[in-house]
Amino acid sequence: MLIVTTDSIANKTITDVLGTVSASVVQSRHVGKDIMAGLKSIVGGELTSYTEMLEDSTDMVKERLIKEARALGATAIVGVRFALTAGQGTSELIGYGTAVVAE
Repeated sequence: MLIVTTDSIANKTITDVLGTVSASVVQSRHVGKDIMAGLKSIVGGELTSYTEMLEDSTDMVKERLIKEARALGATAIVGVRFALTAGQGTSELIGYGTAVVAE
């Protein structure tokens, strides 16, 4: 399944628009990782445990978008966007786009 952030696909023609697809993942942060991240923030640098959590969330959201689009009969998802919300102890990643048939 092709997933793009653009509204069209190079060298493809969108023959049918099937509708919006969306997916989200809410994850809680591990207390131990929060403590280590707090210490890391004092000296600076990347918080790799949070980066890994975000990468995992992105993979899960993409898998769910693909599943929903396939159920509609889509061959691609265009106009994909992601939004991240971080709260106290949790983060939510939302993804959405338009399921299409592209040939």
